[in-house]
Amino acid sequence: MVTTTPASRDTARKPISRPANPRFSSGPCAKPPVWKLEALRDAPLGRSHRAAVGNAKLAEAIDLTREILGVPAGYRIGIVPASDTGAFEMAMWSLLGERPAQMVAWESFGAGWVTDVVKQLKIDATVHTAEYGEIVDMATLNYDNDVCFTWNGTTSGVRVVSGDVIPVDRAGLTLCDATSAAFAQDLPWGKLDVTTFSWQKVMGGEAAHGMLILSPRAVERLESYTPAWPLPKIFRLTKGGKLIEGIFEGATINTPSMLAVEDYLVALKWARAIGGLDGLMHRANANAQAIWNFCAERPWIANLAVDPATRSNTSVCLKFTDPRITDGAAFAKAVAKRLEREKIALDVGAYRDAPAGLRIWCGATVETSDIEAMLPWLEWAFEAEINA
Repeated sequence: MVTTTPASRDTARKPISRPANPRFSSGPCAKPPVWKLEALRDAPLGRSHRAAVGNAKLAEAIDLTREILGVPAGYRIGIVPASDTGAFEMAMWSLLGERPAQMVAWESFGAGWVTDVVKQLKIDATVHTAEYGEIVDMATLNYDNDVCFTWNGTTSGVRVVSGDVIPVDRAGLTLCDATSAAFAQDLPWGKLDVTTFSWQKVMGGEAAHGMLILSPRAVERLESYTPAWPLPKIFRLTKGGKLIEGIFEGATINTPSMLAVEDYLVALKWARAIGGLDGLMHRANANAQAIWNFCAERPWIANLAVDPATRSNTSVCLKFTDPRITDGAAFAKAVAKRLEREKIALDVGAYRDAPAGLRIWCGATVETSDIEAMLPWLEWAFEAEINA
C-alpha cells in the first residue's frame, strides 16, 4: 500500500507516490506490517519472568523459533542477553580455545570477532579476510579447526551462498553469526554448530535480546572442555560440567523484557500466518529483487556485492558509480539526507565502516510496495544532488 500527495509547484519534479512506511533501517528494523501497539496487551508486565506465565511466554518464543526456522530436534535454543553480540561473544568465550581457530571476516562485525579472538582471547588463529563487496572462499578453510564467520554481512550486503563446502565430518565447530540471515535465508543446520541472531533484524523485534542455537556437537564441547580464562556469570552455559538446560527452556541468565518477548511472539505468529520460513524468504527476495532490477537499468548505481550470487536479500548495500561524483562519502550522505527530509527513506546511509553508499533493509517485514514507491525518490535525490 502506498499513499499519494498532490503535486505542487514546489514538488513538480518529485514523484507522487510515497512509501506508506519509510523505515528501511538495518536494525532495529521495521515492524511486521500488521503490528499494532495493542498487540502487546497480553505481555505479563510487572510479573517475574520466572513465574509460570513469564516462563511460558519464553518457552513459547523458543518453540516458535524452532518451528519457523526448522531447527532440528536435539539442538538447544536459548534466549540470552545483549543481542546477537552477546550471543556470539558468549559462544566464543565458552567454546573456543580447545583447538586452533579459523577466523573469517568480510565486513565490520566479522572483523570484530577477529579482534576478540586474536587480541583478547589470544587463541591460535588463522585469519581470512576479504574486502567489502567480496567474500572469503569458504572451501579454503580448515574445518578441523573451529571456524567463526558471519552468514550474511549486514554492513557489506554479501552472504554465504550455501553451506555445501562445510564437511559433515568436520572435527572443529562452526560458529555462525546469522543475525541478518535468520528468517530470510535457509540456513543449513547440519553444517552449523553455533548459530546466533537477534530479534531486531528480520523479525523487526526490539533490541537487547539474542538467540543462541547449539548443535549436539557444541553441547558436547561445552561439557567436555573448560576454557583457560575465567568466564563472567553472564557467559556461563554450564554448571558442574553439565549444560544449564534451563537456559534453553525459558529460564534466562538475566532478566528479559517481557514486553520485548511479547513483541517477538507477535512477529513469530505473523511469520507463521504468512507461511513460515518460505513466506518470509519470499517477501525478502521480492524486496531485494525490486532494488536489483532498479540498479540493472541505471548506470549510476550498483550493488556493492561483486558476485551477484552472493548478494544479500536483507541488507542490500549500494554504491554510486557516476564518474561525475568526486566525493563519494559526501554525495551518499547528501542523498540519504534528502530522502530522510522527505520522509521517504529513514536510516539508509551505509554503515560507518563500510564504503560510501546506501544500505536499504529488505527483510520480510518491509512491504515490496514501499520499496517500489521509494525507488523513484532515490532517482530524484540522485539527480538533485548530481545537478546541485
